[in-house]
Order: sequence, then C-alpha cells, then structure tokens
Amino acid sequence: MSPLTSATSDVSVRPAVPGDETTIAAVQLAAWRATHAETLGAEVLDAVDPARLAAQWRAAITSPPGRGYRVLVAMHGPRLVGFASVVPVVAPPGTGDDTPGGEILALEVEPTERRQGHGSRLLAAVVDLLRDEDGATSVQTWVIRGDVAREQFLGSAGLGDVGGRRVLGEQDDPREITEHLWGAAI
Repeated sequence: MSPLTSATSDVSVRPAVPGDETTIAAVQLAAWRATHAETLGAEVLDAVDPARLAAQWRAAITSPPGRGYRVLVAMHGPRLVGFASVVPVVAPPGTGDDTPGGEILALEVEPTERRQGHGSRLLAAVVDLLRDEDGATSVQTWVIRGDVAREQFLGSAGLGDVGGRRVLGEQDDPREITEHLWGAAI
C-alpha cells in the first residue's frame, strides 16, 4: 500500500444487485449471531436456512415487495460487508400526520468489519434516498431491547427512542423479544 492510500480508501455504498443475496444473507446471519444470540437463542439462529434467506433477499432485490423498497450494500473494495433495506412509510391513518417518512427494515454490518464507517455510510445513503427520492422528512427503525451497540450507533447519528414498543414472537414462546422504535427528523 502506498503512503497516499489508506485502508479505507476504497469503500462505497451501492444498490444491491442479483448475485449479492448470498453474501447479504451471510452478513445478516453473522451479525445476528454476534449481536442477538442470547436474545434470539442459538436454536432459533441455527434453524435459519441460509439458502432460504438468500432466496428471500434475491426476491427483495429483483422484485421489491413494495413501492420505494430498496436494498443497499456497503462495499470495502470488492467485498460486500454490510447492507440496509428501507421502505417509505406514512403515519397511520387518523394520526393527522401525512408527511412521508421512511423505515429502515434492516441495517447490518459483518461483525469483523464493524467500527470502520460502513454502518454510517449505509445510514447516510438511506437518509439521502428517503429525503431526495421520496420526500421523506423522518426516518425510523426498530431496535431489539438490550442492543446497546445499535442504540449508541443510532444515538450518535441523531436518532432517539420515540416511545413505540412491539413484542415479537409466538404467543406460546417463553422468550419475549421487545423492540423499541427509534426515529428522527431528516
């Protein structure tokens, strides 16, 4: 490496394309295992079929499930090291808020590539897309209770807990997974 080249000089964010799905699925599973193994449980994570997950990502990339749905990937040179998926949203009917916003459905970075700016680049690209292409004035995302690193990351980017809560899982499942809604004006 020449003295004028840094280790992070070849980083970027781009739209996902067919062929990215297997790596996206691998990054997602690795990130979940590193961050949510205790919350989700090893048996749940072990039951995830990587090929099925990759097929779901391929469908999301090639036939987005809704208007404005996008998948972006973070690249470090030729390597895909993270991804984000986002969709425009509007407030629920009856709230009196008809301004468009966006929801980050997923944002994950390969655990060995964290703290190198990939998540920040993904978040900035998502916000730019929402604001510039969808006219969004806010962004939101759900955070699993206890994910302190994600809370710190989002907080440092200006998002905060806006008070929404939801519980995931089956009614008979003894493991309760609570998510908190985080958001910000953009």
